Amino acid sequence: MSVSSFVGQLPYSFSGVSYFEWVLDYGVSHHMSLNSSSFAYMSHLPFILIMTVDDTLTPLASVGFVITSHLFLLNVYLILKLTLNLASVGQLCDSNDYLVIFSSLFCV
Repeated sequence: MSVSSFVGQLPYSFSGVSYFEWVLDYGVSHHMSLNSSSFAYMSHLPFILIMTVDDTLTPLASVGFVITSHLFLLNVYLILKLTLNLASVGQLCDSNDYLVIFSSLFCV
């Protein structure tokens, strides 16, 4: 189950979702973005491969933090081959910066 939260405007990725929109995902271990321009800071790392949900290995380009009008996300992976920005529910809960509440009717 993924829930999206609108946090931006055009342009759109190949998935039809805005580059500035983030999808809450409980299956990813880290926040991940495809858009390098959304990062306020990035640190380039040695070559590291990340396994995607379809068992494809893709390189991790950088790690940094993203600041939008609605989000401040630390330890965000830049993965250029993504089609969506993914916010990790686990990472949000572990950060102590957000209160995440799910119900059958809504997500806060």
